Amino acid sequence: MENPAIASFLQEARDILEGLEALLLDLESDATAERVDAVFRALHTIKGSGAMFGFGALARFTHHFEDAFDRLREGRLRVGQPLIDLSLQARDRMLALLEQGGDNDTSPESQRLIRALTTLTAGPDIPSQVPASNSGTAARGWKIHFRPEASALRNGMRPDLLVAELAAMGDISIQIDTTNVPPLEQLDPGESYLSWSIVLTTTQTRAQIEGVFLFADEADLTIEEISRAAQRPDVPEAPRRPQDHQPRPAATASADRVGETVRVPAGKLDEIMNRLGELVIAQARLERIADTVADGELETVVEEMDRLVSGLRESTLSIRMLPIETVFGKFRRVVRDLSSELGKQVRLITDGGETEIDKNVIDRLTEPLVHMIRNSIDHGIETSDLRKAQGKPETGTVRLSARQEGGEVLITLADDGRGLDTVALRRKAIERGLLSPDATPTEADLHQLIFAPGFSTAEKLSSVSGRGVGMDAVRSTVDALRGRVDVASRPGAGTSVTLCLPVSLAIIDGLLVRLGSSVFVIPLSVVEECVEFDVVEQQRDSGRTMLQIRDDLVPFLDLAHLFARPAAGDLRRRVVCVRVDRSRIGLVVDDILGRNQTVIKTFSIFHRDVEGFSGATILGDGSVALIIDVVGLARHAQRRAAIIHKPAA
Repeated sequence: MENPAIASFLQEARDILEGLEALLLDLESDATAERVDAVFRALHTIKGSGAMFGFGALARFTHHFEDAFDRLREGRLRVGQPLIDLSLQARDRMLALLEQGGDNDTSPESQRLIRALTTLTAGPDIPSQVPASNSGTAARGWKIHFRPEASALRNGMRPDLLVAELAAMGDISIQIDTTNVPPLEQLDPGESYLSWSIVLTTTQTRAQIEGVFLFADEADLTIEEISRAAQRPDVPEAPRRPQDHQPRPAATASADRVGETVRVPAGKLDEIMNRLGELVIAQARLERIADTVADGELETVVEEMDRLVSGLRESTLSIRMLPIETVFGKFRRVVRDLSSELGKQVRLITDGGETEIDKNVIDRLTEPLVHMIRNSIDHGIETSDLRKAQGKPETGTVRLSARQEGGEVLITLADDGRGLDTVALRRKAIERGLLSPDATPTEADLHQLIFAPGFSTAEKLSSVSGRGVGMDAVRSTVDALRGRVDVASRPGAGTSVTLCLPVSLAIIDGLLVRLGSSVFVIPLSVVEECVEFDVVEQQRDSGRTMLQIRDDLVPFLDLAHLFARPAAGDLRRRVVCVRVDRSRIGLVVDDILGRNQTVIKTFSIFHRDVEGFSGATILGDGSVALIIDVVGLARHAQRRAAIIHKPAA
């Protein structure tokens, strides 16, 4: 079983390293003393805490990294691309050493980076472009009282290392309080009995001193400037009992988070969601029973249960929701590295990062968005010389934005590059046998060809793209998430690709429909309207299955025919009009039963390849209803030549 203190250190360190990447990228674009100090504090924290928890290799490597930024803080080094390149590589190595653990590291990559960092810190002083920081330049006195919690030693804390780290900051005097040490026969070697009163004279800031104690969350800790503390006699403070514990200063970021957030393993959130799903099903059964029993008191209880379950559903779903900025922030590094590799000038602009989406969707978004960015920079954005010749800014722009519309989140990646070449797309599609030479596809249809498996218009392979697998992976992931992809492009003006994804994957609002004696669910997010259907008008002279809805002809699918269900005898049936891939189609059913909160149950491994369905749900009467995958169903029907798409006006 993993030590909880070490587990906490690992998670905190991962968060710090993730933030460190963003700090370094910010520093490259705008070098300020505050950002340099922030990077230094992050490195100092990981170095000290890593040594305390037994990550010696990480601590020693970070020491060389920290030296470089200490020199930068002193104004003897300049911020530039070489420093940022090396710093980003060192940050990646720190992450690898964190996951590796242990005290030894003899890898060639670490040795190469250490030599580069040592060369950087040993070189001649260079006038810095970073404004000098006023913080920490004058030595100040600090009075520190520190008493670890009783179980701190068993959890891996090394108070001696914390004191040694303080000693490295300046002049120090130490008094140890041993009044709580019991007689030898009662002493437990795993318990912590000592407390420390320390006077430290240093040029470091309060935040840097507090950083030493970042992972000592449960300890009694006070840090006071000597000018304020000197008004009282300079004697060791009496140990405080836990109920006398005072909160530590608000300047410590981790301390701020302790009272506001709680880390919960993702598996526990999934378990809560599963339990809620069962509760929704049980509540639906209770409603069904109440409908058959004339009992006013029971109806009141059912209504109250419905209100409570609905509220619990919204609260639980909100816990699983995360801002999409957690994904967007990762791509600044991707864009920087790719533009450097391809010799192009590209900037990334993000918008709508506060938009929230289910964590399970976020977990699966990184790969498709990386493919989209790589495709955009490699194929879309032109070189600086070519852009200049075309009258464009030399630096290309990739914009990543998100917004919510109803039950969907729309994520758009747009660039101002050359746009899609529909002539080349058509030629390649004919060569691949995806299009007949006499076909007359629309421009939108040609744009969708970029998602075909193995499809690429690149004349040569590169380390970035050219094998035609990237955008295919985007479509596969979006389909698995029950979403869709829209593409818009103008020659010379750029291309935008929009992923339309459901906000949640666990519980959806569905429309119950009947085919014969079976019930199916259509996701309400794709439903536009429901209309009557006269079976006499099903076949037109042209042989096409089209339905006249006001001024539009809408193609339709008879689900009874598609699912090989017995034909209903009713002459009046229903059509559910849905939106699929920028088109409208009608799904003909026998009857519409109404809305339903649908708890999605995934198929077993033996049924996941069944086309046309995305899962199943349990209804209030205990029966099972299949959830229709409208997008997959339409594509399946297209392959069977059972429908003709007509783009929406």
